[in-house]
Amino acid sequence: MKITLPWFACPAPQRVFDGGPWQIPSMRSLLVLTLVLGTSRAGAETPPPAELLEEARQLSVVGACAKGESKTKADLIAAHCKKVTAEQDEWKKSWLGAAAPFFKTHVPAGLPKSVVYPFAGGDLATALTVYPDADEITTLALEPAGDPRSLARMNDADLKKALAVVATELEYLYRSSFSKTMNMIGAMRAGQLPTQLVFSLSALHMHGYDLVGVRYFKLDNGGEIVYLTTKDVEVAEKIRDIGARNRAFGNVEIKFKKPGGKRDQIYRHIAANLDNTHLKQWAAPLKHLQKKGKVAGMTKAASYLLSYGDFSAFRDYLIANVDWMVSDTTGIPPSYGMPAGFEYETWGDWKSSNMAAGNGAVRSTWQALYQQNPGKPLSFKFGYPNGAGEGHLVITKRTGKAQPAPLLRWEKAPPPTPPKAPQKDTDVVPPAKPITKK
Repeated sequence: MKITLPWFACPAPQRVFDGGPWQIPSMRSLLVLTLVLGTSRAGAETPPPAELLEEARQLSVVGACAKGESKTKADLIAAHCKKVTAEQDEWKKSWLGAAAPFFKTHVPAGLPKSVVYPFAGGDLATALTVYPDADEITTLALEPAGDPRSLARMNDADLKKALAVVATELEYLYRSSFSKTMNMIGAMRAGQLPTQLVFSLSALHMHGYDLVGVRYFKLDNGGEIVYLTTKDVEVAEKIRDIGARNRAFGNVEIKFKKPGGKRDQIYRHIAANLDNTHLKQWAAPLKHLQKKGKVAGMTKAASYLLSYGDFSAFRDYLIANVDWMVSDTTGIPPSYGMPAGFEYETWGDWKSSNMAAGNGAVRSTWQALYQQNPGKPLSFKFGYPNGAGEGHLVITKRTGKAQPAPLLRWEKAPPPTPPKAPQKDTDVVPPAKPITKK
């Protein structure tokens, strides 16, 4: 039997034993092992979690342009924040100004206070718009939160380059309402700065929250949270490869609250591959989510992965556990949701996707939904635009009343589910239209 590398050196978020099955030890061996472990644990205290609040505050000032003191040169911050602050202000005016009243009207009271947002990248900003009063928000994506201590180790030249990457990707997200996967590979997985974390700090800054605590964690095989200790952080910091070090800091927990408020809210990001193969090899992310029970959900710009057979396990999780969900047409396909007792409401128009992954067999069920339920007017973009570059939005809510899947006029049954998602999801046609500044 062989064992994979330790958690901090694994090339992907899979912390499992590989090889042949475990050999069941004899009862005598089990008794001895139990006595040894019991004795050692009885006399040892669990090390406290490493608290990285100060590092996060520095990143918030330097990368996310929040107010505060910093050890970084003022001219570097000023040049970066001139661009980023302009994009943040425009996002609040053009997008948040339209989206916040919409969700205040349409998100019902009494929803579960736990929110799950798969394929999120670094998009906490939208989650806080939809669910500002959530007790906890959990995002999942391939992108790691990243090394929070990297800022203190960077020279001015490297920091200037890294901040330029952050500014470019924030601008794309805030103008287009989604991030491109290929961009995030370089910006987040191999970023000199912890770009996913900076995106999250920017979201909290724009929404007016204060940081309360920042910890990193891993999941054990049962899905329970195990916080990184100071020793864990020190070991991870010694990893020389940037991508591997960012993966070691893959999962982050941020506590935050409104200024003067008494209630802490929690945001967690989990770096995980959600396809069937990876969830079978390492089921901890799914087990962690299942412990939450019923949840509210959202997703957008998710490459239509929930429409493909090799993401069926996560699609099944959402169908079993989500009570209410907002998405673009990359959410739970109506061909699965309606027979499972979900009702769909539509906004905007949708006849085709902006990308190849959402056309073909995937296109049919969404096109049929919009034919049966023409979308109401929508004044903002939410995730991918349609094939004409226009915004659309879908609300999926559990009613318990099963309905037939929507069909196009010439169809007798929904097309078969494509077995495997495309490898590339960057063939955007036409290009996403950015917000036009006036």
